[in-house]
Amino acid sequence: MKYYLAIDIGASSGRHIIGWQEDGALRTEEVYRFKNGVTERDGHLTWDIDRLEREVRAGIDTALGRYPRIESLSVDTWGVDYVLLRGDRPVLPCYAYRDSRTEVSIPRVHEIIPFPELYARTGIQFQTFNTIYQLYADKLSGRLEGATGYLMMPEYLMWRLCGGRQESFTGLHEYTIATTTGLVNARTGEFDLEIIRRLGLPEELFTGLSQPGTVVGEYKGIRVVLCPTHDTASAVEGIPMETDAAGSGEGELFLSSGTWSLLGAKLQEAVTTPESLEANFSNEGGVGYIRCLKNIMGMWMVNNLREELCPGEDFSAITESAGASAYQGLVDVTAQRFMAPESMSGEICRALEESGYTAPESPGDYFRCAYRSLARCYGESVRVLEGLTGRRYSKLYIVGGGAKNQYLNRLTEEETGLKVVALPIEATALGNLNSQITAQKSIKCSAAEAVH
Repeated sequence: MKYYLAIDIGASSGRHIIGWQEDGALRTEEVYRFKNGVTERDGHLTWDIDRLEREVRAGIDTALGRYPRIESLSVDTWGVDYVLLRGDRPVLPCYAYRDSRTEVSIPRVHEIIPFPELYARTGIQFQTFNTIYQLYADKLSGRLEGATGYLMMPEYLMWRLCGGRQESFTGLHEYTIATTTGLVNARTGEFDLEIIRRLGLPEELFTGLSQPGTVVGEYKGIRVVLCPTHDTASAVEGIPMETDAAGSGEGELFLSSGTWSLLGAKLQEAVTTPESLEANFSNEGGVGYIRCLKNIMGMWMVNNLREELCPGEDFSAITESAGASAYQGLVDVTAQRFMAPESMSGEICRALEESGYTAPESPGDYFRCAYRSLARCYGESVRVLEGLTGRRYSKLYIVGGGAKNQYLNRLTEEETGLKVVALPIEATALGNLNSQITAQKSIKCSAAEAVH
């Protein structure tokens, strides 16, 4: 039996999952879980990368305690965030994407390269936290001076496992997560050097991109392999969709429902039309295809409401209270105001009052508003996506924590008009593991060819 280890880290938690193939199916076991979250430092939101590394190593040790022989491991995380490096040392602090430091850099970037041009080149939707704005904020603050490299979060963690030496930067820039930077050309699939030069970013930081399946080193006798390191890219690889990127088969969409909701389709080419720009759709890299998708606030809003209004309450009770409410107010869940408010309930209340709704009177009213607003946004996004792609869709696969929410799934089916297939599976870990298994088969084939 061959065992593989997927290390899947989200904004609120991380998990180590062992996978193996048995009776024609991929079996999994979670062996380690830890909490994650941003920390405030000097008025900024940051990641504690040292603690993350310790948790990653501790989880590997736990996995090895149960499965002494592990063929390979890989790490996936959220996109856009990175660690700057000077030689072998990280430049601290490591800022989190919800930090507000890009407020100054965004207009400066757009003065040099207007956003419509950026979008035409990269296909990446405007988000205040896109890596391009974070790196330009680093330039304005002087943090890029003396920088010898930068690695996206999962790349950094794997680099540390493989020894953390400057000469081993090469090969660690993975394609799927690189596309979340807003610096990869949608047509060539490589870093867009014209953008990088015009912004005056250090060109030497942007080396060639590697595809999932690339072996980058070894840790405790375990091969370290690049999976689709952006967690959404791995999640889509873990969904048993019947439609390929060319559109053959029944029209199908995916929805990765977690802290963020990412709703989209597999396509052969990026959609970078003015209509797509206006709709703020993104074109991120997949494994042999483009994920044309909409980033939506997701369960972030619900989770914040829970912390404020009923800490620790079970979600079944929360959805029951939402279902019992008759509140009709709706908000725009894509609005920047909900990114990191001091009070989510207060911000929702203000948004509702500005739209002419009466204020919610109970926790159930707030949760009903959040769930209905999410479902309404899903429906609107499906209709826009059909217009952008010229296709009709009939099925929506939902994975992630939100797939377990039957109340939201019912609302989503009503708003989208699609058949909802809820898969309460660890789709991200499955995609991570599948890429490792594919890489292992490729290595074996190469070894066999070398013998012959």
